[in-house]
Amino acid sequence: MVLDAEEGVEVVGEAADGLAAVELAARGCIDVLLMDVRMPGLDGIGATERITATGPLPRVLVLTTFDLDEHAYAALRAGASGFLLKDARPAELVAAIRAVHAGDAALAPTVTRRMLERFSAPPPARDDAALGALTPREREFLVAVAEGLTNDELAARFALSESTVKTHVGRLLRKLDARDRVQLVILAYELGLVGR
Repeated sequence: MVLDAEEGVEVVGEAADGLAAVELAARGCIDVLLMDVRMPGLDGIGATERITATGPLPRVLVLTTFDLDEHAYAALRAGASGFLLKDARPAELVAAIRAVHAGDAALAPTVTRRMLERFSAPPPARDDAALGALTPREREFLVAVAEGLTNDELAARFALSESTVKTHVGRLLRKLDARDRVQLVILAYELGLVGR
């Protein structure tokens, strides 16, 4: 009801379980899919992984009653573009849907805080072929993205136009086979480029 009342948002389908969600996503008429973590049959993490493996759309925003770090991290690793708790206010839910639709990420504030705490400890450096594929400038961009800089802030830091920034971010996404900025941040931490 909340989404149906929102201008510019159209609910095009519902699924009772993970397999039905995968089938619904395969129809190709969905931009953003709200996914529950716990569902009968195939759970929301497994369904998210299957859906995101097929292409850039739909983007998945995972909703759950359970405020558990392992669910949030698993959802993001599976390719979700966001993770919210079901107690989010309607305005927060709509804002998250719009952000995910625009290609940004959306995380519940409590999840964001705990992920920052988790990643503030130095990660073990990993030798990864992906890192070797990046130019020094692309590494700088990856670090800046992992620091949470917006496109405007990236443009200011690197003295570039916003369209050039988008080109650099897009190149990072392709080279690192990342779905969105959330995955770039995770990869930067796993590669030991930030958080030391």
